[in-house]
Amino acid sequence: MTQKTPKNSPPENDSQKNDSPKNDFGTKRNPNEKGLGEKRLGEKGPREKGLGRGLKALLGDGTAPNAATDRIIAIEYIEPNPWQPRRNFPEAELAELAASLKQHGMIQPLLVRPHPTKPDHFQLIAGERRWRAAQLAKQHQTPIIIRNATDSESAEIALIENMQRQDLNAIEEADGYQRLMDEFKYKQEELAKIIGKSRSYIANALRLLRLPQKVQTMLANGTLTIGQARPLIGHENATQLAETIQKQKLNARQAEQLTTKKPKKHTQENANLKAITAQVEDALGLDVRLQFNDKTERGRVVLNTESLEQFDELIHRLCWKQHS
Repeated sequence: MTQKTPKNSPPENDSQKNDSPKNDFGTKRNPNEKGLGEKRLGEKGPREKGLGRGLKALLGDGTAPNAATDRIIAIEYIEPNPWQPRRNFPEAELAELAASLKQHGMIQPLLVRPHPTKPDHFQLIAGERRWRAAQLAKQHQTPIIIRNATDSESAEIALIENMQRQDLNAIEEADGYQRLMDEFKYKQEELAKIIGKSRSYIANALRLLRLPQKVQTMLANGTLTIGQARPLIGHENATQLAETIQKQKLNARQAEQLTTKKPKKHTQENANLKAITAQVEDALGLDVRLQFNDKTERGRVVLNTESLEQFDELIHRLCWKQHS
């Protein structure tokens, strides 16, 4: 009995029938090369972290023309990645890409996974910009590479791909980290290993989400830089100060000075303490309060944590330093 091929979905390539070992792109596999973590949906085993485990294993080193196409399907069978961290797809960029697709076609196949609830449908892992442009170019079919990936892997890869291609603004990046932590229970240290950044980098990125929504919008659309926005975190007049910084076109240093303006004596000493506070916050990724009395030479250090994970890690680091 012959199995029917889904409508608008041509049969698989003959290369798929070859039993010789293949890598994640369908090409001949190096004996020392690992595929998608050597694990598929439903298989048990320890979860391996790191860039090679995620984006590199799925997308390779960027030599897209060498990637083998699994099949060509109707574009209507593909749905976007629900964990896509990128929110903004500028129309001008999509129009330019659509014009290129009309002329040259889809050179790099879309990376997809089987849809978790819809048979014969797929969900994007990477390539949403090309998928949108292909629809704009009125292309009815597109080449795809099919990979089995879990929800967390799909979210992880979508974030890393956009970061490597510098497609995310600071707020989208921070939101991506927060979603991985909220929905898949990642810890900051795990994210740091996956992304290839320090834990303090992740913590400082997440701190941007404490800014008022209007300031986050200014940061997302590029009217405010991270350096200008960072001194506003936790400030009661953050929105008003952000508008002042934007109107007066203040640089990051001037923005920091603006947030520390107070009618107090020993302005220079206060400025120095503020600078030291900023350094400690960047090093620890925590909200820090420093107080020091020159006359009594007594001071206070307050470290504010926002989660049990941060609290436990802080205690661990303090104890480790004490016994090292």
